[in-house]
Amino acid sequence: QVQLVESGGGLVQPGSSLKLSCTASGFTLDYYAIGWFRQAPGKEREGVSCISVNDDNIVYADSVKGRFTISRDNAKNTVWLQMTSLKPEDTAVYYCAAVFHSGGCETSQYDYWGQGTQVTVSS
Repeated sequence: QVQLVESGGGLVQPGSSLKLSCTASGFTLDYYAIGWFRQAPGKEREGVSCISVNDDNIVYADSVKGRFTISRDNAKNTVWLQMTSLKPEDTAVYYCAAVFHSGGCETSQYDYWGQGTQVTVSS
């Protein structure tokens, strides 16, 4: 059974850091592009950061450039999203997603999705 499980969300103050994890089971991430997406209440799901199969193409949304870092370890079947200098506008449910071979950072491109983890940034 193909499954992606996110973890690491929580309630933090502005300026704090969080590291989200996405672990795959039922398949190996070696041949998959991985994306982190988020959805705030009343808003559409948007791409935050995506990493290609060979790590040669990494994309960040303008709103998170310089603050978020995506990384992967195929041996651990895990992808991370390191988030620093968090802002209240980063509050959302964060999802990881996978697609075989393809790249890009559009939600419609991704086939497998996790259940999401809540990130709340508030003082």
